[in-house]
This record gives sequence, C-alpha cells and structure tokens, in this order.
Amino acid sequence: MIRRLSAALAALALVLFIVISAGKTVEPGNVGVKIRTLGPAAGVDPQPLPSGWHFRGVGERIVEFPVIQRTYSYTREPDERGPQNEEIAFADNTGLPMTADVAITLQVTRGSAPKLYETYRLTFDQLLDGPIRNDVRSAIAAEAEKVNVDALYSGGRQVVIQRALARVSAKWARFGVVVSQLDWIGTIRYPDVILQAIQAKTRTDQETLTARAQVAKAQAQAEAQIAAARGEAESIRIINQALAANPRYVDLKAVEKWDGKLPQVTGSGGAPFINLREDAR
Repeated sequence: MIRRLSAALAALALVLFIVISAGKTVEPGNVGVKIRTLGPAAGVDPQPLPSGWHFRGVGERIVEFPVIQRTYSYTREPDERGPQNEEIAFADNTGLPMTADVAITLQVTRGSAPKLYETYRLTFDQLLDGPIRNDVRSAIAAEAEKVNVDALYSGGRQVVIQRALARVSAKWARFGVVVSQLDWIGTIRYPDVILQAIQAKTRTDQETLTARAQVAKAQAQAEAQIAAARGEAESIRIINQALAANPRYVDLKAVEKWDGKLPQVTGSGGAPFINLREDAR
C-alpha cells in the first residue's frame, strides 16, 4: 500500500511538473500571443492573452508584447539588449556623415498584438532590432538631409528629431504600435574637422559681438562727452550774454559777498575796489 501510494504521488508530481513546465507566464504590463504550429488550427490565435500563467499544448508557444510605455535605446555602447553597435547614422544636405544615439518610447495596443505578429512573424525585440530601428534611421536620415550641419549644431537637431518622430509614429500606428517619443541621447557625433570648424566660427562670432559691443560703448561715451561740452559751452555763452547786457552784475555779486571790511593793504595810489560814493548815489 505504501509503495503504491508513493508511486501514485510520484506520478502525480511528474504530471504536475509536465503541466507547469508546459505553461508560460505573461508578465504584468505585457500581453501574450499564442502561436500554434500543429493541427488544423495552426496559426496565430486572434485572441490576446492577459498577464498571468497560460498552458501551452504540444506545438504551441507564446510571445509577449508590451502594452505599457517602454523606452529602448539605440546606442554605440553595449546596453541591456546586447553588445552590438546600434547607433543611428545619417548625413546633412551636403552628404557630411554623422552618427548619434537615439531613444524611442512606444507600446502596443492590446488588441493589435496578434495581428502585429501575424504581419511580421517577429517578437517585439526582433521588431526593435529590425523594422522599427530601420524606420527610425530612415526617418532621421530623411529629415537631416534637408538641413546643413550648421543648422543641426545651432539647435536645428530638435526640429529634425520631432519630424522624424512624426514619420515613425504615422507608419507604426497602422499596426497598433504607439510611438510617443523619439529623443537624441547626448550630442550628435560630428566629424572632428567639422566640429573644429564650427567651434572656430562660434568663437569668431562671439569675438565679433564683443568688439561691436565695445565700439558701441565707446561711441556712447564719446557722444556723452560731446553733449557735456556742448552744454558747458552753451552755459558760458548765456553767462557772457548776461554780463554784456548787465555790466554792473559783477559789482553786485561782489557786494553780496563783501563782509564790510576794506582791504588793509592797497597798492600805491590804489583805491577800494568799489566806488562807494557812486554806489551811494
């Protein structure tokens, strides 16, 4: 009896192990797509699978697609998705080559996952590495070739990336993939010779602006000095006119300042500086 019970328990454990190992857990934030490779119902199941554990029969497999926003990066350096160099290469309107790292934020609408897999027969990671990356590269290249490197360096790169986002978003919206954001990671990698030329031009422009500011300051100071001189000359002219019209004005100012004391010493034959007798009259 004990041997039979032990054998039954072992058989049950084996069955449970087979059942559990045959299943797959769809992670939270993802939706599953079941693919059947055997039998009359072979193909992609049109009904998406919610997150949770799901049984996989013989000849069945389940792939997952994200239904919440996720961000992925195409970079020169290795990342969590592998050691490959995935930087985006493009050129300006003169054919000058350059590269950059780019991040994309996207998600799959829940009901579109089965149709998306049926169309491309690729997992989501394979879509990111293949068709989606190709479209990102093509969109950036198409917009970058409309401008020159000076425009990109001076702030035009944001216009380029936003127009590229519009292209990619419109393309993948037809397949139920919502591309919400496309961003540069860091700066664009320009050829060294071009970068040096741009930096030299920037320094020249700054020096020119500084020189112009100094010239403007000198002109303002000169004009202020001229205006002050003109004001002083006009003041002297008015005083002279007043003195010519009023010759006794100087004597009057002297009287106003006189303290009532006559000079103690005068020159030979000298006289006080004011004609008191005439003033008295």
